[in-house]
Amino acid sequence: MIYSDFQGKKLSALGMGCMRLPCVDGDNSKIDMDAAREMFAYAFEKGINYFDTAWGYHNGQSELAVGELLSEYPRESFYLASKFPGYDVSNMDKVEEIFEKQLKKCRVDYFDFYLFHNVCEKNINEYLDEKFGIYEYLMKQKKNGRIKHLGFSTHGSLHTMKRFLDAYGKDMEFCQLQINWLDWEFQNAKAKAELVASYGIPVWVMEPVRGGSLVKLAPEHEAELRALRPTSTMAEWAFRFLQGLDGVKVTLSGMSNFEQLKENIETYETAKPLNKEETEALFRIAREKTEKTALPCTSCRYCTEHCPMELDIPWFIELYNEHVYSGGGFIAPMALEAVKEDKRPSACLGCRACEEVCPQGIKISEMMADFAKRLKD
Repeated sequence: MIYSDFQGKKLSALGMGCMRLPCVDGDNSKIDMDAAREMFAYAFEKGINYFDTAWGYHNGQSELAVGELLSEYPRESFYLASKFPGYDVSNMDKVEEIFEKQLKKCRVDYFDFYLFHNVCEKNINEYLDEKFGIYEYLMKQKKNGRIKHLGFSTHGSLHTMKRFLDAYGKDMEFCQLQINWLDWEFQNAKAKAELVASYGIPVWVMEPVRGGSLVKLAPEHEAELRALRPTSTMAEWAFRFLQGLDGVKVTLSGMSNFEQLKENIETYETAKPLNKEETEALFRIAREKTEKTALPCTSCRYCTEHCPMELDIPWFIELYNEHVYSGGGFIAPMALEAVKEDKRPSACLGCRACEEVCPQGIKISEMMADFAKRLKD
């Protein structure tokens, strides 16, 4: 197992993400404890020492399962991470109650790593609002040794990330980002990683294979990659890409069966980052995959200057591209929850004033109507 140095600790470069543990009969709330126990035993045997769970994973059952499984090993033999569930703003005034319950669920006296969960447009105001006392409480727990290292995860925009970092960046020790070779450009992961690095904060990676979608590619794309690395699987390509990025300490993988765990551990027994030719091949494939559905917005913002409703059209196009490519998902709906009703895509008048000045010739009014329909459906 490859290890990363972090403040005097040796963290396994591959971390066990506990959001997609094996389940019984496909029921996400019923974790197959026998299968999970076998996976944890193998993970320990092969050197994984970082385990990541959260309040909401597996409908609230992940922390309980992880707590039971890890209780079978010496406390000093693993690093455990969990998160404050601010993705649900109704939790904002319950930070102490939730934190105490999490410790009990996980059967520990402290968390090695603890995160503000999913800083985004929907919750940034609440996270920064002193009346909820979240930052103050978590910093107190850190001072008391019940949190060893404090960080945050995010699916938010660069603007939202910067607001959070400007407020709390000096006390953030790590940041968990969605990074993979497709989202390096498509979701602006490169710029997000650079922003975090500018604050001197190392990166933890989530969604390295984008929920499994990067494990199986179109035949022509797989053939192109196999010509460069004949023995590498598509999953290995995704992890080797991440091994070449500066600042990445831990890559979390939500492995749902023993075979996935075994394959990923084999990958992380060695560091074989991609060379320039291999990396460019991935980026070329990423563009081919996303350009089939993505609208070619360059964020020139001519459209916003002519919109009578003052809608943030470039941002909507960015969210629309992600929503269409992924076939839905939580990112766009979550982000737009923070937007007033009269400033959402559904507020578009269809006047086409924006289209008259769009250098890319995007049919913005049609995009807005389709986006509003997809969000409603």
